[in-house]
Amino acid sequence: MSQFASLGSGSRGNGTVVEIGEERILVDCGFTLKQADRRLERMVLKAADLSANLNTHEHSYHKVAVGALAYKYAIPVFASYGTLKAARKNAAVVGSPISAHNAFQIGNVEVQPVVVPHDAREPTQFVFRHRHTSIGVVSDL
Repeated sequence: MSQFASLGSGSRGNGTVVEIGEERILVDCGFTLKQADRRLERMVLKAADLSANLNTHEHSYHKVAVGALAYKYAIPVFASYGTLKAARKNAAVVGSPISAHNAFQIGNVEVQPVVVPHDAREPTQFVFRHRHTSIGVVSDL
């Protein structure tokens, strides 16, 4: 089954959960750790169920709990080189840098970054593919 759900969108926080193949992937986490846990619980999910967290760019309302989730639940974080460099200036965001132009794998899911115009350092959005299903998450255009 493939599906997605928004945890929230706007200046008070952004986050989208994508379930595709065997993976549950969180795109951004612009909420506090407590808020993120509550929002996931409403979807009958726990942060520990997540395979990865992808950060689209360094604006605070996209990354508030990215580091806390990674630390507390051992969730790998992926973001472009530019996003990680900019995010590290203001917070302890540790992650695996990805090329904004090359696909990579999270389990059995291919993730294709999509470069988008935005007032950030190397912002990306993502298309997820598993077998014959694709889900694109594109915001902040």
